[in-house]
Amino acid sequence: KNIEKQIKIIQKLHARLTHIRKEYVRDVVTRVVKAKPSFITIEDLNIKGLLKNKHLADCVRKQNFYYFRICLEQKCKQTGIELRIVSRFYPSSKLCSCCGHKKVCLSLSERIFICDQCGIEIERDFNASLNLKYAMDYTIIT
Repeated sequence: KNIEKQIKIIQKLHARLTHIRKEYVRDVVTRVVKAKPSFITIEDLNIKGLLKNKHLADCVRKQNFYYFRICLEQKCKQTGIELRIVSRFYPSSKLCSCCGHKKVCLSLSERIFICDQCGIEIERDFNASLNLKYAMDYTIIT
């Protein structure tokens, strides 16, 4: 009986954590949409490929990327904001947002992007967000 009680306690704890994560996703989507941008661009990620990395798999699974995308699509449809999706093969992290030069080998541990041509030093994620903002090859969802 005690084992059954502990299983129920653990199940309730996991359900509570799941609800907290989903509420956080809804809150982030609401804050992004309330900023009233003219468009939002997201990247179509290969989640199955990310889950094969044993170091990142648990964190990636807990982020609920698909749920985030579904919530974002619904909110954008409600508010009339254009949602753009860039192909998963678009090199958003490897392109220089200043000159457009593509860095061929860029490991995940390199958190600062340094361009070989123009010499700009910029945070990798900010560089990728700038590249997604100015991307020309995308699909419009809403």
